[in-house]
Amino acid sequence: MDNTLIKADDIWLLWAFLAGWAAVSIYLEQKYKWASKLSGAIIALLGAMILANLKIIPTESAVYDTVWGYVIPLAIPLLLYQANIVKIMKESGRLLIMFFLSSAGTVAGVIIAFFLLKEYIPGLEKVAAMMTGSYIGGGVNFAALSTKFEAPGELVSATVVADNLMMAIYFFVLILIPTIPFIRKHFRTPHIDQMERDNAGENKAAAYWKGKEISLKDIALSVGTAFTLVAISFKLAEIFGNLIPSGENTNFFFVLLKGTLGDKYLVLTTLTILAVSIFSRYFENLKGAQEIGTYLIYIFFVVIGVPASISLIISQAPLLLAFVAIIVVINLAISLLLGKVFKFNLEEIILASNANVGGPTTAAAMAISKGWTSLIVPILLVGTLGYIVGNYAGSAIGYWFSSLL
Repeated sequence: MDNTLIKADDIWLLWAFLAGWAAVSIYLEQKYKWASKLSGAIIALLGAMILANLKIIPTESAVYDTVWGYVIPLAIPLLLYQANIVKIMKESGRLLIMFFLSSAGTVAGVIIAFFLLKEYIPGLEKVAAMMTGSYIGGGVNFAALSTKFEAPGELVSATVVADNLMMAIYFFVLILIPTIPFIRKHFRTPHIDQMERDNAGENKAAAYWKGKEISLKDIALSVGTAFTLVAISFKLAEIFGNLIPSGENTNFFFVLLKGTLGDKYLVLTTLTILAVSIFSRYFENLKGAQEIGTYLIYIFFVVIGVPASISLIISQAPLLLAFVAIIVVINLAISLLLGKVFKFNLEEIILASNANVGGPTTAAAMAISKGWTSLIVPILLVGTLGYIVGNYAGSAIGYWFSSLL
């Protein structure tokens, strides 16, 4: 740490880098086509990884620990403010069913990939948990589960590199699928057909992501509520964790109960969803929470690129890339198969799979860029539900696979 240009105790310089590079990544992603194809998450990670390997920034610092301990927990409730389960059921019924079918593809892919590669990748049970959460809910679940299962920083970094590379490839595939004559012949494509008839050429993404009205009150209530939810959730998890018996001779019921009620991220997720469902009008009227939460997640992407050792990624990422590739291929295959069986539109299938693998933001971005305007809000709502489902599914997979080793 001491032979880097910026030292581990240069707190403000490191914070300036984390916050600044996250901002640059978002700017590039929304400004340039090449950056949007690469994705802001990859730009954030690669920038940190390069500077760390060039000895510009340290690989360990209390600043990074602060991001893991405080920034990520705050991002979770902010990103869940729109996850009103009642509203999702009413407005997004078809997409919700397709999303769950695609989620089943993710779980099947993780199970198959794990049993194929568990002998070759150390710590794969942790990776499986993280990728289950990530490929159902997105980066926020990846962050929560990597912390929960105490995955080593270098393993997390190598997994993220493999994951982001696979996502970049996968998004290209999803964009390419509607252009394949065989696919168009066997799937209904009403939204694509409408766009081709209208021949609209305007930049819908730019119009959709224009500035929104937001007040100081919105920021204050959004952030203040997030702090409150985190504080209550973590305290409840601590209390339950201390009350529930643990140890080598503890029966499975108490182990499961402690893993659920004593898990601060699961408690945070559950409490936030309850609050959003009960006080739906309050949370729906808060503006800016999604933007603030997403920005905090970008800071997380910068941090996880920091401890990445190039040599380790070269040695481990190929196998990890194979692991995530198996998951994604099976997710897509099952999504297309079940989507065809249950007569879903191709657009619904693509967006549901995108929401699983990339999260609601990337799915909404694809819907916007393609001009599928009637699907934008539903896929955002359904994809947000993935934050909940992915956290629980990832936890279950992690506990199961850990018990096998």
